[in-house]
Formats: sequence, structure tokens, C-alpha cells
Amino acid sequence: MFDLTTIGEGQIRLTVPHGERLSRTRQLHMSAACSEANVSGLLAQLGRSASWCSVMPHGDLAERCLSEYRSVGVDMSNMIRVSSGRVAVYFMEPGETPMPSRVTYDREGTAFREIAIEDVHWESMLDTRMVFVTGITAALTPGTAAVVRHLVDAAAERGIDIAVDINYRSMLWSPDQARDVLTPIVRKAAVVLCSRRDAEVVFGITGARSQSSRNVREEFGVEHVVSTDQSDGVYYSGPDGEAEYDVDVVPVVDRPGAGDAFVAGTLHGFLDGDVRAGIGYGMRVARYALTHHGDLTCIAPSELAIPTSTDIIR
Repeated sequence: MFDLTTIGEGQIRLTVPHGERLSRTRQLHMSAACSEANVSGLLAQLGRSASWCSVMPHGDLAERCLSEYRSVGVDMSNMIRVSSGRVAVYFMEPGETPMPSRVTYDREGTAFREIAIEDVHWESMLDTRMVFVTGITAALTPGTAAVVRHLVDAAAERGIDIAVDINYRSMLWSPDQARDVLTPIVRKAAVVLCSRRDAEVVFGITGARSQSSRNVREEFGVEHVVSTDQSDGVYYSGPDGEAEYDVDVVPVVDRPGAGDAFVAGTLHGFLDGDVRAGIGYGMRVARYALTHHGDLTCIAPSELAIPTSTDIIR
């Protein structure tokens, strides 16, 4: 049995060097990307059994993506391989104040977008303690939304815990579309991760600090709600009340993947029966994620217990 299974589109990330623009650069750095795989990869490094399902064609680009997650222990037995097709790509243009970072997606016509319910190895995917889904995958096409919904419905029928990261992306769908698709999914979840911004934009739910988490929890009947508010804090609402956590601001080397690291740490705690401890893990690994390049955070379990420091560990 797995600790966690998930479905999401594997991508190749091409990053512009700092200080350059995509329209002018002559260099790009290649790495792998996928929110669901990032979560699986960090959990695997923390000793969890995590399986990732995607649709990937045979070829060098797909292998580049898969090898990065395979190298940290992500189970690939549920991977769907096809003879041909495109691999999703996104271009990352890092920003420095006052210029924001910018992402350009190239995800049309990819192999993953053709996924159908009958393609997935459901018995294996449902042999798990938890399933994890995101709003990103649900946003891609009606077909990917149907697969996510099927996974959630089947898990709920079997009494499997469900975790949902809303992760709203305005470049992928509208708030109305997101609300229609995600509402029935959220109602079946044990853990919902939703920023205060996403709660307001997608669901029309407002509230200051932990009030936002409580309002989401009450609206959908969810056991645990974890909300983030960028650098202003992390807020929790659960059966034993609310909690608020201050966020340490750290120098940012590379931002993508930090949110996924936070999710993974939180779910690590949930799987141990302690979401509040998980939030602490998540905040720590998210800080680490900001300090190195790439979407996938690489960390050892022992690093969850050490103080954050600029000292050299010898």
C-alpha cells in the first residue's frame, strides 16, 4: 500500500538566467516540474511511499522529467507511457523587484491532455492511505478534470483520505470554472490547502487571518484547512480549533516549488496524525526550497529537525 498517490502533468521547465528576458536570452536551464510530482518527491525523501501517475511519451524530454523524480524515490508503476506525443513545457523568467517573475506555458496538445478514465490503473492508485489532487490538473481540460473527479470519488467511496491543493492559476481557467469543478471535490476532502487569495477569488470566501480558514472549513465541512497569505502568515482551522503561524522571510534564490514543499511537509504531518506538526515541517522545507534552484526540493529527514542557519554544516 502507498502512503500517497497522485495524478498530474509532468513538464520540462526552461529557466532564463537571472537578469535576462525570455525574448532576448541565448541560454535556458532545463529541469523537471509538476506540482503533484514535487509533493511526491519530497514525501519519498521523507520515507513515504508515493506514486505519481502521468501520461508521458517515449523520448528524451519525457525521460529527463521522469528521471529527476525517479532519482528521489517516486514510484513510477502507475505511469502511463505512450508511443508519441508532446511533453508540456514552461518558461520561467525570474524577476527582481520591481519586475515580477513571469511564467509562459506551452502545454497545448500534450500527451497528458488526452488522458481518459480508462487509461488509469485504478486498483493500484487506490491502494493508498491518501490521494492528493490539485486545481492545476483539474484546470487543464474537461478530460483531466473528469479523471481528477473520478479519483476523488473512488477514494471517498473506499474511505481513503483526500487532500486538495486549490492552487488557482488564472492563466488556466476562470474563477467560475474553478468553483464549479472544485466545489464537489473539496467537499470530500480531509485536508484542503487554500491561500486566502484563492479562497476569495474562487469561492468568494473572505476573512482575516485564521478566520478565512475557519470560513472555508465551515462552508465545505472539511476536517482540516490550511491557508497561506504569502509572507504574512500560515493559518490553520481544524477539529481542535485555529492556529496562526508567522512566516520567516528568507532570501529567495528560486521561488517555484516552495508551495509544493509546504504542502508535502503538511501532508507528512497528517500521515503521522498531526497536521499542526506537519505545518511546521512544511514551513521549514518551504524555506529550504527557496534557497536552491528547481521545482523539486531535495532534503533529508534529519534536516527537518535542524535550525535554519547560514552556518556551514560540517
